[in-house]
Amino acid sequence: MESATPHTPKPQVDHAPVITIDGPAGAGKGTIAALLATQLDWHLLDSGAIYRVAGLMTMRHALALDDEPAIMSLLKTLDVQFFQGKVFVNQEDISLAIRDPACSSVTSKIAALPAIRSALLARQRAFRRAPGLIADGRDMGTVVFPDATLKIFLTASPEVRGERRYKQLSEQGISANLAHLIKEIAARDKRDAERAAAPLRPADEAVYIDSSRLQPEQVLATINSQLSAANATRT
Repeated sequence: MESATPHTPKPQVDHAPVITIDGPAGAGKGTIAALLATQLDWHLLDSGAIYRVAGLMTMRHALALDDEPAIMSLLKTLDVQFFQGKVFVNQEDISLAIRDPACSSVTSKIAALPAIRSALLARQRAFRRAPGLIADGRDMGTVVFPDATLKIFLTASPEVRGERRYKQLSEQGISANLAHLIKEIAARDKRDAERAAAPLRPADEAVYIDSSRLQPEQVLATINSQLSAANATRT
């Protein structure tokens, strides 16, 4: 998966600081990561978007979800670009398509394939560059950036996450059933936690935050407090 846009970083070794925000779908990782990246003026990695591209194209090409060689071959042919908060494949804006519930389900299944995760690992690490990186995903602190300056594990109850997802889809004009969304979220949690390759779990040193009853500003304040403590320890 290559990108011709100057906004996609070139692979390189970089020891810039990283803050990882891991957690299940709908926990608010994307919102918090974007707020923190803006506040610090750091780069932002939405690792989920990379996997969703793979999921969407697997659907479109009607590939078997366990056919690793076929999916790998497909990914090599894609021209993927990230520009101004949108995602393009072969010049088509797929930003909304990759957020469809059906795509989410397929993405979770192929993300469990070791070969797929391995293929996308280097691409994710290439986003690490000065002045720093906020990395949003499910295995950012455990696999992709194990040496991160600060690791956050952000979660919320399946019911709250389902309601958030339902509202998001409604605002995008996408029809959805709340009960079905909650059921899908619970099923995805189980798949992500039990997969052999990079299962969803907090890093040993991660700060655990339940956002079920918190506003984004409250979550951000907690992270800022932890970041100040981490910086004080380093100095």
